[in-house]
Amino acid sequence: MLPHSFCRAAACLTLCLGGLAPAADQPTTVAGLPLIDLNEAKNLQVLVDREKGQYLGHPTTLLLEDGKTILCVYPMGHGKGPILFKRSTDGGLTWSERLPTPPNWQTSKETPTLHRVVDAQGKKRIILFSGLHPIRMAVSEDDGTNWSELKPVGAWGGIVAMASVFPLKTTPGHYMALFHDDGRYFSPQGGKAQGTFTLYSSTSTDGGLSWAKPVAIQSSSEVHLCEPGAVRSPDGKEICVLLRENRRGRRSQVIFSRDEGKTWTAPRELPASLTGDRHTAVYAPDGRLFISFRDVPTRGEKSATEGDWVAWVGTYADIVLNKPGQYRVRLKDNHTRNDCAYPGVEILPGGTIVTTTYGHWTPKEQPYILSMRFKLSDLDRLAGN
Repeated sequence: MLPHSFCRAAACLTLCLGGLAPAADQPTTVAGLPLIDLNEAKNLQVLVDREKGQYLGHPTTLLLEDGKTILCVYPMGHGKGPILFKRSTDGGLTWSERLPTPPNWQTSKETPTLHRVVDAQGKKRIILFSGLHPIRMAVSEDDGTNWSELKPVGAWGGIVAMASVFPLKTTPGHYMALFHDDGRYFSPQGGKAQGTFTLYSSTSTDGGLSWAKPVAIQSSSEVHLCEPGAVRSPDGKEICVLLRENRRGRRSQVIFSRDEGKTWTAPRELPASLTGDRHTAVYAPDGRLFISFRDVPTRGEKSATEGDWVAWVGTYADIVLNKPGQYRVRLKDNHTRNDCAYPGVEILPGGTIVTTTYGHWTPKEQPYILSMRFKLSDLDRLAGN
């Protein structure tokens, strides 16, 4: 249980922190849903890393099977720069100093992503991707104590490399990865952005050690879909992928597959309540989804939390049926427009959500990395449920 007091105001529960009441003009709804604002909930926030005058951004996290060790990687710069690495051994309550990394992690050109993979023999590994051209990968066979250097996975590249990686149900050790490109990085020749965004899938049949040449699953000059965030249906039979729309002419979109990624439905718009960038989802113990992302509304639409780190709470059925969901959360107010929230999201065995990202949390200062820790039951009380 969180050490907060709770009070009723304006027909909904709002958070009071050490006697500090929410501002009178604080919005109570956004995108048609009740809004919970945790911006001032300092006791929910844990500092992961901060360096005066240095931009720290775009983290990815990975929870290990012990249910308490979390690894976090992030670039020393805006989507590029040397990859930094930290570890928490207590579920995100505290974080290590920056840990040693292989020398060529200093050459990373893009946002790193981190994934657990297991081969057909049951061997566990952790893989880290770094994108643009070529996409490169590092491997750890001892849960992040030691790492290989970054090595190309093929003669191809992409943006936010392997944003989603998930096991396929066809055969043990088989995985699919999703990413996108705009024409600049996919081929060895490179080039200029062509005004077309393409979503790609690549598969691995050896537990993530090697990856097949990518296959285009969607391409359009009208709708620029990117940064795929995948989540399975509760019964595991369907893969759902939430997508940023980079032209801002449409809301965020969703595609589905019921044949393990062989075919995909045509993209369709999501509700305004799920429109934004870099969706990352986990299931809570009660089966609801918590999805963290950056709030960027469609051009011409308004949001009281535009540019901030936000989350959506609802069910998988809400996504399938195109319903708005249950409520939205502003996790943290970002002070530089639309530059925050490529989040890691983990769920601990007891139901605590640990979500971690970068942002301009202090006005006129460079972004830094924060975690937030809470349970959905705590948010439910704030929403009056």
